[in-house]
Amino acid sequence: MNIRNFAIIAHIDHGKSTLADRIMEMTATITKREASDQLLDSMAVEQAHGVTVKSRTVRNIYHADDGQEYEFNLIDTPGHVDFNYEVEKSLSAAEGAILLVDATQGVQAQTVVNYRLARQAGIVVLPVVNKVDSASADVDRTENQIRTMFPELKNSPILPISAKTGLGVHDVLEAIVHRLPAPTANDQLPLKALVFDSEYDAFQGVIAYVRVFEGVLSAQTNLTLMANALSFNTKEIGILTPNRLAQTQLHAGDVGYVITGVKDPQLVRVGDTLTETQHPTNTALPGYAPAQSMVFAGIYPQDDYSALKDAINKLALNDPSLHVANAVSDALGPGFYCGFLGIFHLQIIKERLHDEYGVDVIVTAPNVTYRVTQNNGTGDLLTVTNPQHFPDFNKIEHVEEPRMRIELTTPAALLNDVMRLANQHKGEFVDMANQDDLVVLTYTIPLAEIAYSFFNELKSLTHGYASLSTRFDGYAPADVVRVDVQINYARVDALTFVTYRSDVADQTQELVHKLKYVVPRRLYPMPVQAIVEGKSIARVDIPPLRKNAAVNGESHSISKKQQLLRRQNSNKRAAAHSDIELPQEVFDAILTIES
Repeated sequence: MNIRNFAIIAHIDHGKSTLADRIMEMTATITKREASDQLLDSMAVEQAHGVTVKSRTVRNIYHADDGQEYEFNLIDTPGHVDFNYEVEKSLSAAEGAILLVDATQGVQAQTVVNYRLARQAGIVVLPVVNKVDSASADVDRTENQIRTMFPELKNSPILPISAKTGLGVHDVLEAIVHRLPAPTANDQLPLKALVFDSEYDAFQGVIAYVRVFEGVLSAQTNLTLMANALSFNTKEIGILTPNRLAQTQLHAGDVGYVITGVKDPQLVRVGDTLTETQHPTNTALPGYAPAQSMVFAGIYPQDDYSALKDAINKLALNDPSLHVANAVSDALGPGFYCGFLGIFHLQIIKERLHDEYGVDVIVTAPNVTYRVTQNNGTGDLLTVTNPQHFPDFNKIEHVEEPRMRIELTTPAALLNDVMRLANQHKGEFVDMANQDDLVVLTYTIPLAEIAYSFFNELKSLTHGYASLSTRFDGYAPADVVRVDVQINYARVDALTFVTYRSDVADQTQELVHKLKYVVPRRLYPMPVQAIVEGKSIARVDIPPLRKNAAVNGESHSISKKQQLLRRQNSNKRAAAHSDIELPQEVFDAILTIES
């Protein structure tokens, strides 16, 4: 079968999108006129950050040196650690992957993580070294790194290329033909197709991206999604070139799309199996677990709630890893409480709201999920994703937090620095193993400690030479407390956060002093307090915009001074929740406090 389904996996900024562009050009999928940098990165935020956020698919027709014509289905993948879920989806629909490594930077963190995902998916990996024409390229060192860190590739030929100029890309195309396996598929069996991605169209409903494993998918037939037993008539099927191109049939091994016409995107689950209603397959494909939110944060409008509601619902339709729930804050009004894959995912969503929909938002400090056992006699278990819903201390029996099992692969020279970083983030050492001149450290660590900046700190500390892989390791008891923030004696619910009891004194002192400079000032002094278990443990006064006329040392009538004091005291004691202005800098102050 002259079909090759493959993905390109790489660390961020190693040239993956550029290689995809060259492959499309050299297979005449796009013309010179249509060519542009990062062609598959169509979103403005992808172009701005130089990263792939959402995987894309494109069919290429390659005329090989052996005189035959081959169908290449390229499934693009992200490179950032937050989007491992998108990588897993892409690999589930492929038989092979190109492992792309930058010769100027070598094997880096996400290179290792993506390689492990490919190995878990059981697909063939083709190693390629990019940017060999750069003055700072060290090809020999990079090849040695690949063979050392990935023993399975020790005897595999490594192809040197320059995706920017096209140098060596022809050899990559030939290697795809000869070294990556063709799909093993049978057109005669009942239809079995994997839904590996989806998007939503206001007019056509859910558009499912599918990989046909068995049978033939024909247009205008009645299909069933096996997980939800949902049946529908196909409106259109086709391939992506990269634009949609309608077809009458998709055969076993093909990758394409199905316009379902289903208006409720929750009914079309990514990972589901698609089959014919009249002649269904007996067993569904194993699929894979849905995306799990790692961090949660509130998103509130700066101006128009209805515009935010419309925009965020549209984003959720096209991003199954974004989980959205309604929320109401006393300080910020109606908004949404959302689950994200990580901090970078949150940043991408915020920028897309601004760039694509013109909506400016306020984002509260991110939080993770806690499990709280209440002391109400029945031991009810409460799952808390929003710190505002964290129970009062006198209603809690104990609290459990999510923990992750992490593997840190680091050069031996940086071992002490990496171990110190893990210890600073409350990591518990599990194991250490040697891998030639590399050391693999295993820790269990609270998710709250690695969800925000741990990956960036690791990259900075090791100059990108350490790798991080994580998996959920269950819940464990944690001594955490809820911190309520009061401004002008009014509790600001949107600033509530949960932290460790051992850190609370230092964090709250740092927080109130930061808030002193970012909360908008008034004509009278306003106290900022951090309240823990009913006690104020940190306080600072936000100075007024003007001097207090009653105490500025100038000569005024006693009656005027007393009148001003009474007015200021009245203002000070008024808990005016709706009157407190909270710019984004206020919430950023919580993110930047150090443990």
